Amino acid sequence: MGAPEGGGTKMSVKFNDHGLVPAIVQEKETGKVLMMAYMNQEALRLTQETGLAYFYSRSRKSLWKKGETSGNFLLVKEIRIDCDEDTLLVIVDSKGPACHTGNKSCFYRKL
Repeated sequence: MGAPEGGGTKMSVKFNDHGLVPAIVQEKETGKVLMMAYMNQEALRLTQETGLAYFYSRSRKSLWKKGETSGNFLLVKEIRIDCDEDTLLVIVDSKGPACHTGNKSCFYRKL
């Protein structure tokens, strides 16, 4: 049997070989998955310190604050880690659409 939810065990984030960890962003109010991005150690630190979501852009190879140019900020309420400590769930209040297309969620299309 595992530790109780929110258990008191010490956790550490397992970043991949590129120094990144997947971060799934979920809206607190609705439970809707808004987006998936990657965080490096600096993005995670800044997110925890400021309460705003920071990510690492693999294409630009740089840090970015969500909403910096669009004004669609993600206010971080909680960060959870999965059982393997290699994926984050970032629970947020969103200020506008999360997707660069203008959609509320990046997952607006069916396969």
